[in-house]
Amino acid sequence: MNRRAFVTGLGAVLAAPLAVEAQQTGKVWRIGWLDITPLTTPATLKTANAFVQALRDRGFVEGQNVVFERRYSEGGENRYAGFVAELIQMKVDLIVASSSAAVRAAKQGTSTIPIVMLGTANPERLGLISSLARPGGNVTGMSNQLGGEASGKMLQLLKQTLPRLSKVAIMWNPDNLGSAISFKEGELPAAEALRVAVVSLEVRGPEDLDRALMTIASERPDALWVHLTANPFRPRLVEFAAKNRLPTVAQASSWPQAGALMSFGPDLADLYGRSATYVAKILGGVKAADLPVEQPTKFELVINLKTAKALGLTIPPSLLLRADQVIE
Repeated sequence: MNRRAFVTGLGAVLAAPLAVEAQQTGKVWRIGWLDITPLTTPATLKTANAFVQALRDRGFVEGQNVVFERRYSEGGENRYAGFVAELIQMKVDLIVASSSAAVRAAKQGTSTIPIVMLGTANPERLGLISSLARPGGNVTGMSNQLGGEASGKMLQLLKQTLPRLSKVAIMWNPDNLGSAISFKEGELPAAEALRVAVVSLEVRGPEDLDRALMTIASERPDALWVHLTANPFRPRLVEFAAKNRLPTVAQASSWPQAGALMSFGPDLADLYGRSATYVAKILGGVKAADLPVEQPTKFELVINLKTAKALGLTIPPSLLLRADQVIE
């Protein structure tokens, strides 16, 4: 049950002048789209629809005056460089990228084609922009950095659900700076503050997953926190967690939609909708360097009550009332 309405009032206010400009040019805009996997789950479809609708509200309609060239890495970040080369050859007008690896590849491939981030953690520290206020160059868009406070919030929510929580396994990618920063500066201090031991699971790619699952089996943590952007891992991890009765949490709502216990993080539909505003402004003539990078303002808590019951867990009523979505 969905308890929070998705509001795009600001978009409605801005739509009219941009729509007129889009219609007057008569141009068909070609946009490159770099993502990890196709947006096909209920959670990811929600984010995709938010982007498409926000862009439509501003006069840019796929199939009419916009064509998307979509490329998916399927977890293989080394594929992005080749995709970027293809998009440049196609002479795309703009590139939209969902992850830090995709943004980095696009930035390395072109300094002239505008690049819009759908939600990249720590873009300034990654060297993708000069600063949030003045990004400079050809990269702008949305940051989705959770931050230490939000990381602590996730552990607090987990502790409420599992009062005897004493050990949590955290799966993260040391080669991904955003994941590394969040783990070292967010999750570790939060766990220490709550006196929860951490089992560090370093997963750089599919080849590391078997070893990580073996570590979980031997360490027997009370819960698993997945801090990975590579969605191809999700089906296997969710299946493993169900088989081993391991409560699993993550940042993105697509995880509880797939069967994990819960998620807490930025509202991705909101981030994608706001990203579309950047696309519309840039296609309307504004330079990417002149558009400050924005951070999340809406966060969502999603709980899979069906999974909780299967694990024999009782979710506190107060937590259910605070949830933005409860999957039953």
